[in-house]
Amino acid sequence: MDNKHDILQLLRSVADGTTSPEDALLNLKEKPFEDLDYAKIDYHRSIRQGASEVVYGAGKTPEQIRGIVTAMGERGCRNILVTRIGQEAADILCQAVPAEYHPLPRLAVAYPEEQEHRGSIVVATGGTSDIPVAEEAALTAETMGNKVTRIYDAGVAGLHRLLSNLDPLMSARCVVAVAGMEGALASVIGGLVDCPVIAVPTSVGYGASFGGLSALLSMLNSCASGCSVVNIDNGFGAGYLASMINQMEGIQEA
Repeated sequence: MDNKHDILQLLRSVADGTTSPEDALLNLKEKPFEDLDYAKIDYHRSIRQGASEVVYGAGKTPEQIRGIVTAMGERGCRNILVTRIGQEAADILCQAVPAEYHPLPRLAVAYPEEQEHRGSIVVATGGTSDIPVAEEAALTAETMGNKVTRIYDAGVAGLHRLLSNLDPLMSARCVVAVAGMEGALASVIGGLVDCPVIAVPTSVGYGASFGGLSALLSMLNSCASGCSVVNIDNGFGAGYLASMINQMEGIQEA
């Protein structure tokens, strides 16, 4: 039982009498996670949250990453995200299982599977240097089945660059604003759109930016309503949250 569809099928089989309640209970109880000694894989994550467990690659050996992803693939998990994974580990992973590696955001998608992309998420950056974090957000959202529009290098130093993209901004269900330096992009976008804005401070900037702390504090102090803030350089967290917002909006519209 690795996803909501499987659970529904099981419940329907109980309802029509082809499966006994006792057998169904046993099916649900069996192996909600798998213990690999160095990792306990949560196979019921997709049932609770709608997406498979995401593997955080930093700090794990290439062999551990390969072992986790291989076990997940054998249980039918698809579009498995592996974040913050280096080139060496990615090469080993891609030799072991079907996977796509994106070196700029250091993100891999194992067992990639085509799917419909729904709704509308915009990922915008203040500058080109913010793109690695923005791509982590954009690829996370796309892997989770969302349509993503990228607006890169549109910071407040040249506001006309942002204003020339009002159509995708105004039609978005959620905007991810990625910026370093003083982090003003999120406030500007927040004052233009009628959807939630997820601000992502990056560690881009000179000494007084304190590795992204200045942008983080600016975004937390934004006077624009509807802005939330994730951690410094946390593109994955922003992309995941944007996906949840976008797909909830889609359910309401349906």
